[in-house]
Amino acid sequence: MQAYSRTNRIYDATKTFGNIVTFRDLEQATVDAITLFGDKNTKNVVLEKSYKEYMEGFTDLVTGEARRGFMDVVQELEQRFPDPAAIEKESDKKAFAKLFGEYLRVENVLQNYDEFASLKALQDLDMSDPAAVEAFKAEHYLDDEQLAQMQTIRLPAERKIQDYRSTYNDIRDWQRRQKSSDDKVKSTIDWDDVVFEVDLLKSQEINLDYILELIFEHNKKTKSKADLVDEVRRVIRASLGNRAKEGLVVDFINQTDLDEIGDKASVIDAFFTYAQKEQQREADELIETESLNSDAAKRYIATSLKREFASENGTELNAILPKMSPLNPQYLTKKQSVFQKIAAFIEKFKGVGGQV
Repeated sequence: MQAYSRTNRIYDATKTFGNIVTFRDLEQATVDAITLFGDKNTKNVVLEKSYKEYMEGFTDLVTGEARRGFMDVVQELEQRFPDPAAIEKESDKKAFAKLFGEYLRVENVLQNYDEFASLKALQDLDMSDPAAVEAFKAEHYLDDEQLAQMQTIRLPAERKIQDYRSTYNDIRDWQRRQKSSDDKVKSTIDWDDVVFEVDLLKSQEINLDYILELIFEHNKKTKSKADLVDEVRRVIRASLGNRAKEGLVVDFINQTDLDEIGDKASVIDAFFTYAQKEQQREADELIETESLNSDAAKRYIATSLKREFASENGTELNAILPKMSPLNPQYLTKKQSVFQKIAAFIEKFKGVGGQV
């Protein structure tokens, strides 16, 4: 039990639970050991269900609650929300947020099953290529019957999942703005039972290097910058941590001769060179436009970039503001306006390096 529990030491969103692989028949011994620490129902709480149960659904033996399987969740998701961009009513936003949250939870569990990894890999297999099919069967230890069974299971296209993630992020941002707005219209929808699965989104986060490599690969296939921009926007909006960089990446694409870039490493270097220049330019523009104390503002922005967020605490923010009495009715308005602009600046440029 101690050895098992050690595999379950979590690490942020990147490791939410362990995956135990055994080469001996330890099931009964494990159940007996678990029972020593609880009762006959404890095993139903501690042990994961089978791959088949998570795919098709099961009844929780402890609570008696029926739990839907992955396939049912996917079917409802695609039937109710075929176009997530068309979701407008608040009731539909809530319904989608709950449903896609359910999808993220069950998918997160399935990620630990080899069968699910094989199923996802199958989506990229060219079934018309006999050699590729045989290689796939050998790699995943499948016979013809198992492969045929896998082909009956429908997974949403990766593009559709990106659209769902983008809409899920949009609804989360919208809900947060609604909660903080002083002049919001009183909602009749209760959101208290909706939990946004932020950690699960982070566990599948797409990093900036991947997005830049995608630019390089996509540009080789098509010379249409409009198509490239559409594809990159789709990927960035599905990302939790890079959404603020959408405009920066799109401007880089439009202002760069991508055909002159020879490899993936070079496109990454080119972007960071571009982003650092833009960071310097926009910082100077912000300081000038808001009439900020230049030296203090640069120190505050540099510190905020280093810690990757802007803070209202302490006296740093006050020191960068134009000379104005704190008793002036406009003082707090100015302070809040400046803070919001700097916070947006930090979100956009954090992680790009360079000097302010």
